[in-house]
Amino acid sequence: MAPEPVRHVSADEDSARWIGFPFREGDIVISTRSKTGTTWVQMICALLIFQVPELPAPLGRYSPWLDRVIYPRAEVYARLAGQEHRRFIKTHTPLDGILLDPRATYIVTARHPLDMAVSLYHQMGNINRSWQRQRDGRPAPPAPEPERKPLRDWLLDWIDGDAGPREDMDSLPGVMWHLSDAWARRGEPNVVLLRYEDLCADLPGHMRWLAGRLGITVSELAWPGLIQAATFGHMQANAEQVVGTSRILNSSATFCRRGKPGAGREILTDDEIAHYHARAVQLAPPRMLTWLHSPGHSRPA
Repeated sequence: MAPEPVRHVSADEDSARWIGFPFREGDIVISTRSKTGTTWVQMICALLIFQVPELPAPLGRYSPWLDRVIYPRAEVYARLAGQEHRRFIKTHTPLDGILLDPRATYIVTARHPLDMAVSLYHQMGNINRSWQRQRDGRPAPPAPEPERKPLRDWLLDWIDGDAGPREDMDSLPGVMWHLSDAWARRGEPNVVLLRYEDLCADLPGHMRWLAGRLGITVSELAWPGLIQAATFGHMQANAEQVVGTSRILNSSATFCRRGKPGAGREILTDDEIAHYHARAVQLAPPRMLTWLHSPGHSRPA
C-alpha cells in the first residue's frame, strides 16, 4: 500500500486539494517550486497538446494551479472535468504530497537554486501586496512595511535559512527536498525530470524529447512554429497572454524577466558560492546535485 501523502501548506496553497482528484488516462502534472520554469513547461505542454503556436486564451485557463487556495476546490475540479483536451495541471506540491496515479505523467522541473532564488526575489517585488491583503481579508499594516534587504544580502540569508520544507517550500531546504524526492522516483516510468538550463541550451531538442516522453506525435511542418512560440523571447513579448492580467501582479510584463542562467552566480563571490555548495551537500544526495548543477546538457541517469 502506498504511503499517505504528506500535506504541504502555505499561504497560497494546500496539497490536500489533491486528495480524491479523479485522474484520467494521459493527465500531465507539472510539479515545480516557484520560479523554476513552471510557466515555461506549461506553455511547452500546451503547444505540444494543441499543436498551434498561438493559444486563444491565457495559459492558466487551460492549465489551472490545482492546489491554489483562492479558488474553490470544487470550481477547479469542475473546470478540469469539463476539459476535453489532454489535461496538464500545475502544482507546487512535491511528489510526496500527491498520490501518484499510473494514468498520469509527472514532470518535475529543476533550476539552479541560486537563479531560482534571484527570480523569486524579483517576483516578490512584483506582488501587489495591497490587493493580496484584501483578497485574504487581512487589514492593512499599522505602519509601512520595512524595505526588503538588497538582493545580495537577501540571497545570502536565503542560503543559510533553515526553515524546513513544510515550513517554507521556497526555502533552500524546501527546494532541495522537492528535487531530492523526485530524484528518488526518477526510475518510475511516469516521472520526468527536466532542467530549466537544458531548455535554455537546447529548446528544440528538449521539446522533442518531452514530446516523446508524453507519447505525443508532432508533424515536422508544425515544429518550427511551436518551437518559436515556446522561446523565452516570444513568451516575454506576449506576457499578458501567457500569465493573464492577474491583479496579484503589479506587472505581467516583468513576470518573464530574464530567461537565461547565471543570475545568482553573478551576484556572489567565489567564497560565497562555495558556501552555497557546502550547504547544498547537507541537503541533497550527491548525484542529484551533480545533475542539478551541471553546466551542460544533463538528463538524469
